[in-house]
This record gives sequence, structure tokens and C-alpha cells, in this order.
Amino acid sequence: MRVLVATAVPAERDAVARAFQGTARLLERVPGVGAEPGWVARPGADGAPPAPTRAAPGGTHARSLSGVAGVDVDLLAVGVGPALAAAATATALASAALSGVPYSLVVSAGIAGGFVPHAPVGSLVVADEIVVADLGAETADGFLPVTELGFGVVSHRPPDALVREAVAATGARSGAVLTVSTVTGSAERAATLRHRHPTALAEAMEGFGVAEAAVLHGVPVMEVRAVSNPVGPRDRAAWRIGDALDALTEGFGKLGPVLTGWNPHDS
Repeated sequence: MRVLVATAVPAERDAVARAFQGTARLLERVPGVGAEPGWVARPGADGAPPAPTRAAPGGTHARSLSGVAGVDVDLLAVGVGPALAAAATATALASAALSGVPYSLVVSAGIAGGFVPHAPVGSLVVADEIVVADLGAETADGFLPVTELGFGVVSHRPPDALVREAVAATGARSGAVLTVSTVTGSAERAATLRHRHPTALAEAMEGFGVAEAAVLHGVPVMEVRAVSNPVGPRDRAAWRIGDALDALTEGFGKLGPVLTGWNPHDS
């Protein structure tokens, strides 16, 4: 089984990598490398000498490392926001399919804002629904999601069995994770989002983009978030990014056996 974990930024990617203790592969886009495979070198994450890496179609390369038992995990920092996340994830999925070893699962992962008191700072959230919260239109009667305009989708659901097993293994909370293009900065907007989405536990910026790419390629998707700050007024002094990254590492350490034992055909 081959799993792609997509984070927004390298700090999140590296937090997940620590959980796998050097057995995951770090994917990076390589400027100037086209569709033809080529050999490149990048320094190891621990400052070790550069390891030989083989470029993949679409301008990505993977540092060759051994996989964990039963599952190969690739880690990719896809960038911030749903559009870049979708594009980078789709590119990685297409490259894997062309290589003859497609992915069986995509995981959107990273830190997020949490809706208090439902998801306090430092907690882990596993999405049972991945929702785009601001795709639609403002009207005189309020916000209309794109589905009510007659087209598109606004949510994707991860496999129920996988969510249940992930929650049981990690002790995470399960609920909707919202994807937004503009991070919430007021108590009023936080309350509005929670009113529209009563099961929402967290807010981030990439999950729906990653999910759209996965669904386009027919690959199951899930989202895992560690809460670094409350959704609402932006008080940077209250953020606990380091604690959230540690929680992400701990969570993925417990997710390893779940990913190994999960059957993609389970519902």
C-alpha cells in the first residue's frame, strides 16, 4: 500500500516525518526537471550527505528510503491554499499512476484552528467530512454554497471505517474540518461558520483542495489536523504551533498501524 501525505508547509511535513523515524520518503518539486526521469541530490533531513534521488514525472523527486512494514509513505509540502494544494496533489497522483505504483490513500495533514470548546488547542482532529466553507455567493439573504447555485460539490467524506479506526488509535476528535481561503479573524465569523456547519471542529486552508484532487483520481482521502490556535480573533500570543506540531507527530506515530492494516475496499 502506498500513501501520500500532503501538508501545506515543510514544518508540517517534517513533523509527520518524525513519526515514521526516517522510513517515509520526502517529495519535492524540482525546478527545470521535465517529464523525463533524472538523478538529483538533496541533503538528508538530518544534515547527512546528499542522498541520490530519482526525479518523477511532473517535476517531483523522492529521496529513497525504506518503507514501514506494509505501507510506503510519501510526504509532500503542497503549498498554502486550496488551489495550490489541489494542483500539487494532482501532479503527485498523476506521477505515481504513470510510474505504475499508484497511491491507495491521500492524507491531508497539518495544523489548524480549532472551534473552542469543541477542539481545544493541542487536540487532534480526524475529519469525518472535508468541507469547503466559502465556495459560493453572498446574497441579500446571506451566503449560498455553490451547490445551491446549481453546480459543484462542497464536501467529501473520508471512508467511515478508516475514520473510526484512526479515532480509536489516536484518541482524536472526529468532526468536519472546514477549508477556507481566508482564515477567520473575528468571533462573529467563527460563530457564523459554526452555525452553518454545526459539526465543524477545525478550520484550515488545504483539505478540500487535496480531496478534490484525490477524488478526481479515484483515490480515498482523509484529513488529520492538530489544533494550534482557536478559530476567531487572531491573537498570535495564544498560538501553540510547536505543541500542535508535536501533537501531529504523536498522532501519526499512532496512525502507522492503522494505515498498515487498512483495506482500501473497506467502507
